[in-house]
Amino acid sequence: MDSHDGASTPARRKAVTIYDIAKFAGVAPSTVSRALSRPGRVSNETSQRIYEVADALGYKRTAPRRPMAVASDTFVIALVIADVGNPYFSQLMIGLQEHAAEGGYTVLLLDSRENAAEEKAAIERVLHLIDAIVLSASRMTTSTIQQFNRAVPVVSLNRQVPGVTSIVPNSTQGMRTVVEHLAAHGHREITYLSGPTGSWANGARWEGLTLACQDLGIRLRRIGPFPPTVAGGIKATGEWAEHPSTAVVGYNDILAIGFMKSAIARGLRVPEEVSVVGIDNAGLSALTDPGLTSLTTGSRKLGACASTAVVRHLRHRSQSQAMVTTLDMALKTRESVGPAPATSPVLPQRLTPRSS
Repeated sequence: MDSHDGASTPARRKAVTIYDIAKFAGVAPSTVSRALSRPGRVSNETSQRIYEVADALGYKRTAPRRPMAVASDTFVIALVIADVGNPYFSQLMIGLQEHAAEGGYTVLLLDSRENAAEEKAAIERVLHLIDAIVLSASRMTTSTIQQFNRAVPVVSLNRQVPGVTSIVPNSTQGMRTVVEHLAAHGHREITYLSGPTGSWANGARWEGLTLACQDLGIRLRRIGPFPPTVAGGIKATGEWAEHPSTAVVGYNDILAIGFMKSAIARGLRVPEEVSVVGIDNAGLSALTDPGLTSLTTGSRKLGACASTAVVRHLRHRSQSQAMVTTLDMALKTRESVGPAPATSPVLPQRLTPRSS
């Protein structure tokens, strides 16, 4: 509706990015990034044009221009993770940091909190400070990731992105290992506790489970999506109870642990009445009672592979061809999987832990 009774409030302008500047200046985003943060690596003529376009567009720099004498790389790699509270990511960072340090690189940690907008904003704030980006389980769109890859080298973990070097687990092989393990214990029905809808790994794991269950004649059901947290696992217990199965596979360890703890608190026995499998083999999986059987690529190994890929990019910048590396997954067996019961489990009405 039009307003005729006074001055209207101007709409809030969208923040100008280096991609906007690159478009109007007729240069690559990486050139804009260098001009604004490392002017010694860009010609005076190009730098001046970029500064003029940036000023005309109203671009606000997040940090002052570097002195002309500073022309070298920063030797900083940004690692972007989805949840700093997940032990899986701490091991991944250790693997990346150890190998990056050997090449003289420091790792800067960014936590996206499972939010694509926060992930993008955090990277944009530090883009002038870094030489490369490692994305672990990114929630950003493919086009956004590809844009960042034009500014600095990007390595994507746990998600395959066209045109971007990607390191992904072999979910087809891994989930077949899980299904074969459960089938060997007599299980003929599995429920998958689905993770975030925006997770590439979630889709890959479901597809791997589906193929394996079809081949082995196992009934498969998916419920969710659920947050990949303990609270998400607790919520999943109630939905699973509507059509219970003898085995459950969680999107990740934390979700599976939440389910397992909730099921036990409500009176079920693990694994006598329901077997539970997680994914990632995070530090907590060995500390639960019973211990959680978990599928993993080894997060520390994944971090080391990411470091190798990043350093290769930075040392051979002319070799821009994206590579896809697939890592096999291994199953760490613990006490949360046992023989299938003769009948499907029934969740007791009790909602509080049994007294010890």
